[in-house]
Amino acid sequence: MSATSEVDLKQLYEAYSPPRIQNAIVKGRVVAVDKNEVLISIGHKAEGRVPLSEWAPDEPPPTPGQEIEVYVESLEAREGGVRLSRRLAHSLRTWQQIQEALQNDTPIEGVIRRRTKGGFVVDISGIEAFLPGSQVDIKPLRSSESYDELLGRRMRFKVVKINPAQHNVVVSHKALLEEELLRQKERILNVLERGQVLEGTVKNVASFGIFVDLGGVMDGLVHVSDLSWGRVSHPEELYKVGDKVQVVVLDYDTETQRVTLGIKQLQPNPWEAPPAWLKIGEVVEGTIVAVADYGLTVEVVPGIEGLIPVFELSWSATPIEVAKHYKVGEKLKAKVIQFEPESQRLTLSVKQLSPDPWLHAAEKYPVGSTHKGIVRNYTTIGAFIELEPGIEGFINVRDLSWIRRVRHPSEVLERGQEIEVVVLEIDPDHKRLRLGYKQLSEDPWEMIRSVFQPETFHEGIVARVTDAGAQVELAFGVEGFCPMHYLKSASGETPKEGETLLFKVTELDEQNRTIVLARVTDRPARKGRKKTEETPEGTVPVEPRTRVASRQKLGDLEAIAQLKALLSQKE
Repeated sequence: MSATSEVDLKQLYEAYSPPRIQNAIVKGRVVAVDKNEVLISIGHKAEGRVPLSEWAPDEPPPTPGQEIEVYVESLEAREGGVRLSRRLAHSLRTWQQIQEALQNDTPIEGVIRRRTKGGFVVDISGIEAFLPGSQVDIKPLRSSESYDELLGRRMRFKVVKINPAQHNVVVSHKALLEEELLRQKERILNVLERGQVLEGTVKNVASFGIFVDLGGVMDGLVHVSDLSWGRVSHPEELYKVGDKVQVVVLDYDTETQRVTLGIKQLQPNPWEAPPAWLKIGEVVEGTIVAVADYGLTVEVVPGIEGLIPVFELSWSATPIEVAKHYKVGEKLKAKVIQFEPESQRLTLSVKQLSPDPWLHAAEKYPVGSTHKGIVRNYTTIGAFIELEPGIEGFINVRDLSWIRRVRHPSEVLERGQEIEVVVLEIDPDHKRLRLGYKQLSEDPWEMIRSVFQPETFHEGIVARVTDAGAQVELAFGVEGFCPMHYLKSASGETPKEGETLLFKVTELDEQNRTIVLARVTDRPARKGRKKTEETPEGTVPVEPRTRVASRQKLGDLEAIAQLKALLSQKE
């Protein structure tokens, strides 16, 4: 056979032989349609029948001559012809589209058919996919009505996961919305400018500020400090969700897509154009907006706040407890003593609403005059006495008693106690006032010298023992000092505090006004008032310590009166 004859036979065989297309999708043409079946030709003299039931009721019926994709299941069916399936072809083609959508990151359409556990079933051209409830929208679905409204709705979805073995497909509508929002945000950020004024809706209110929805595409934050020139405790005082607001763009970051907005910047800064009446020396009224240990913060006009330091609240030298006297929200008047709009500094004073009491203190409190005052505070060296608000004097511990050595003011005075004092010195220029307490009575030293003469015997109570010796409480509250070498007993023992002993006056120190004592060591120590036969004639007894301590609080008047009475008896 010639070569030409072999080529002709090959072409004739290919023309009349059925194509090798089993288990593949091919295009066919509708030849005829009857009640139950559709006859389709796939070429090469090969025809097959497809049940009419493979067309959905809502699809238009096939017509002769129409081109249709079918799947070739078998080239030799029992009943003759080719076994075809339109449904299988459609299903395989849809799977190809779903896989391509996942690989190419392209959206695909589908219809939400019904609810299922955790989400919805989506029909993608006959393939069922799962749509999680969290992937329906950017905003969470709140009620069952919202779920029911989605049934039957055609949407575009993003394929996020495929499991061909189990025929599982997971899709998301939220992912497409987020991508679209991201594109819109990028477009907005590209045209956004600082200082640009926009209109938005309050989306959320937090303690640190409000979030403003800028057209449903992106949000911006207005910090609480940018809401108003005035003080704002919480943004909810001014705004609520849903309010329409005008904002100005303060800053934005294209990388993080954060937008910082402001509202107060749409209004002039009150510090740049303060009221004409706000100037040094004027009395203003304001509202307390903050209370602290260092003073008060007062809003004079919205956006302008002034500080009243704690030392400008009262002329009194004693610091007041601010929280006890003032509350947030209270109105008060104050005097402007410093105003610097450029540095936004305003200082006010309450005490300067009244004159400084020290201006006429010299005339009101001359040296030698007596006055009543309140013990406000004391230190180890003295006590502070308030004669009137703003006028405070100081009593040194040396000026508390003629009779005894006072180691701490609390031995004689109590905080809050009202006492009478005498003015010893006054210096209005430096606001210093020295007061005396013991000077209210006469100096009893001459009487003490007469009673406690050298070589006289006296009972005494050991008040305090130190390395140098002991402070001894004598009669009438008078104190003496017994050096250590005169204090020990014949056996070398040191007495304990509170013991009652017999002492002899060895010396009167005129310069330091000190009675120097020596212990009479041949007399045993005792407690109480009962005398012993060893007590020398003329010994001055001492009262029990409890009564002495009580008398010390009363001052020197009683002791001096008793000294006078004793001297009168001797005369």
